[in-house]
Amino acid sequence: MVSEGAAGRRTRALRAEIALAALTDRPESPERLRRVLEQALVFTGVTLAAVYTPSEDGDLLCLVESAGVPRTVYGLRDSYPVSGESPPADAHRAGRPLFLGPQELAACADPHFTARRDVHLAVLPAHGDDGRACLVAFSEDARGFDDEDRKCLELIADAIVCPAPAAPEGTAPGSHAFSLDVDTGRVEVGDGILELFGMSRTAFDGKIETLLGLTVPEDLPSLMSLFEAGHLSIGDRELEFRILQPAGPPRWLRLRGRMLPGGEDQPARLVGAVADASTLRSDVTDVARVQRLAAALSMAGTVRDVSQAVVSALRAPLRADRIALAELENDRLVVTVLDPPEAESWPELWRLEWRSEWPEAPVRAMPTLAGALREGRAQIWPAGTVLEPALAEVGPGGLAVLPLPAAGRMAGACLIGWDTPHHFDPDERALLTASAGLAGQALMRAHALDAEHELVGMLQRQLLPRRLPRLPGAVAVARYLPSTAGLELGGDWYDVIPLPDHRVALVIGDVQGHSAAAATLMGQMRTALRAYAVEGHPPDVVVAHANRLLMDLDSDLFVTCTYVDLDLEAGTAWCVRAGHLPPVLRHPDGSTEIAEADGGPPLGVQAQADFPMTPLRLGPGTLIALTTDGLVESTESDIDEGMDRFARGVAAADPSHLGLVADVLLGGARRSDDVALLLLRYDGMATLPLRESWTVWRVPEAARHARRFTRRTLRVWGVPEDAMDSALLVVSELVTNALVHTGGQVRLDLTLVGRRLRVSVADASPRTPVKPTSIGWEATGGRGILLVEAVSAAWGSVPVSGGKQVWSEIALDV
Repeated sequence: MVSEGAAGRRTRALRAEIALAALTDRPESPERLRRVLEQALVFTGVTLAAVYTPSEDGDLLCLVESAGVPRTVYGLRDSYPVSGESPPADAHRAGRPLFLGPQELAACADPHFTARRDVHLAVLPAHGDDGRACLVAFSEDARGFDDEDRKCLELIADAIVCPAPAAPEGTAPGSHAFSLDVDTGRVEVGDGILELFGMSRTAFDGKIETLLGLTVPEDLPSLMSLFEAGHLSIGDRELEFRILQPAGPPRWLRLRGRMLPGGEDQPARLVGAVADASTLRSDVTDVARVQRLAAALSMAGTVRDVSQAVVSALRAPLRADRIALAELENDRLVVTVLDPPEAESWPELWRLEWRSEWPEAPVRAMPTLAGALREGRAQIWPAGTVLEPALAEVGPGGLAVLPLPAAGRMAGACLIGWDTPHHFDPDERALLTASAGLAGQALMRAHALDAEHELVGMLQRQLLPRRLPRLPGAVAVARYLPSTAGLELGGDWYDVIPLPDHRVALVIGDVQGHSAAAATLMGQMRTALRAYAVEGHPPDVVVAHANRLLMDLDSDLFVTCTYVDLDLEAGTAWCVRAGHLPPVLRHPDGSTEIAEADGGPPLGVQAQADFPMTPLRLGPGTLIALTTDGLVESTESDIDEGMDRFARGVAAADPSHLGLVADVLLGGARRSDDVALLLLRYDGMATLPLRESWTVWRVPEAARHARRFTRRTLRVWGVPEDAMDSALLVVSELVTNALVHTGGQVRLDLTLVGRRLRVSVADASPRTPVKPTSIGWEATGGRGILLVEAVSAAWGSVPVSGGKQVWSEIALDV
């Protein structure tokens, strides 16, 4: 005899089996799945039962039906990634039931799986005819699921025969499903969609805004109109859009979606699929083809860019074997793109007429083409048409010639050829006609842009140094890359300024903005810094003077710069920064450091600004690298990360080939901003000069004291007596002129470099001595400068801070 409890449980399982069998007899009923789930509520006491099935691409488990309390009570979502960490995904992958109590739910890897942890969960893979479904059930019974409950759930799982998740009609193979909650903006996507957007699962936060942020800005309005609840309509929607990629052109994606209306406890949802549009084979009449070509041409900045965009848009959909695009200049065709580029793919006459580099050909060489250009409309010749050899061999299976009209004239021509017989239907003719008009207008714009590019480049080259000076004990190289985004001038610049006494100033700077005003201001600031440096001011004074000048110019722009004053004899330097990046030093042992140089504000911001000087110590073989933010800053990383990356690049470089170092460092430069780079390798002077100085007192015997100091110094240096006489004459004349015609302090400097003696006399007057053109016999002065010129190999005058320095060089081997 069987106990009553056992009989009751057996009766419950048998009743569930009988009820499910009755539902299975009507598989065509649209309510069958819901009725099956309702049996779980009746026979197991669960409060919610739901069914998930994989999407077409297999990336997601999507909700197809539920019964019981609103699923929001337990935080049940519309879909779960198959590869993710959630109970439905775990049970689906393992292929066996999963039963979790409150403690197991609390330790669930997916913290958002359920909003409550005081329930029991059952997840069972389906074992019926379909074999794809996954049953999810919640119970608030403290005992959980007993054996009879589990048996009933297994029977219900076996009875599930599910349709695929709702997806728009016509969804292409290779599509990846998504489900968007319109109210919250949360979107469930699989790894396939994340791969299309170039994003990892860990980097995705589940927000639709994150994916929209990768969209090309021009395509964002149409996408937003699709996702905004107020613009959604019931039924299918389709559009193509572009997403930005780290390298290369944007990627085209195709979205097909369906709006599912919400209810009292269900939000409105947009479900659908996204696919890579470049892999889809659509008809040539698809408006998206023309849309894609128009978008590509709008981004083409040069004639060659236009030509390549036309080739990319036409060759694949038309299944063409070759495409040539040429501009029309007077009566000649100038080829810009041949696809394929190999010479053997084109007629022999083309190779003879256009020569190996394919530059141009006269239109008269192809009368049929000339006629098509005169008529100004697309011409199509099927296989077997008798044409001149120059055209017949381009398309033996069919040839299309597209004149490219623009602004009332012919901008060029596009030739499309097929090797096997090709049938031209009206759809292809429509695509060719639309493409010709777009390409012609784009060519005209590109011509104007190319001309402006040339003007911009010429002006930019005039504002930057033509060549860098040769330096004793050092080698310098510089690079400048203009921005490829737009045609406005950049404001980055560099300069290398030779200074007296074997010193050199390195300058790199950046003017705010990209415009003709920025380029003009760049030229002004470069000239000002050079002038203040040559005057002999210390580095902080040079930068402070430039700041005051910019404030007086009353410009709306500010300027950043780094100024390094390097003593090539001592191997020491002083660095001044005005809101700019610090230098990077690569030491002879290969170690690299970003100089900890104190900085002041950018120029033109504060009138009474301080610009502190920071000392730098250099050894022979040290490399100094200066750059602008265009090389180290990007949308993917901040400027500190960029400087670290730049320093690592400098460390890995071989400083013996500065030109190669500069090219390698610029290899990863982003071209949305212009870039300046200045490198200097300090080698140390092979022969250090001998130097002595004397402060000339204003006493009657001042000239005699100066000659005595000079004689004593030159004897110690071993200067020959005949050269010593010339030096004493120069010292006497220059010191006397300074004492008689100027006031303030006078200083005498002697420098011996190799076999060349330099005599310099500095005073407080900025007036340069003037050589007399003629001297009468009765004149008592004016002969001193003539005598200095007579005994000197060279002489001159340079400004120094607050005055001037008159110098003379005497060759000792003469």
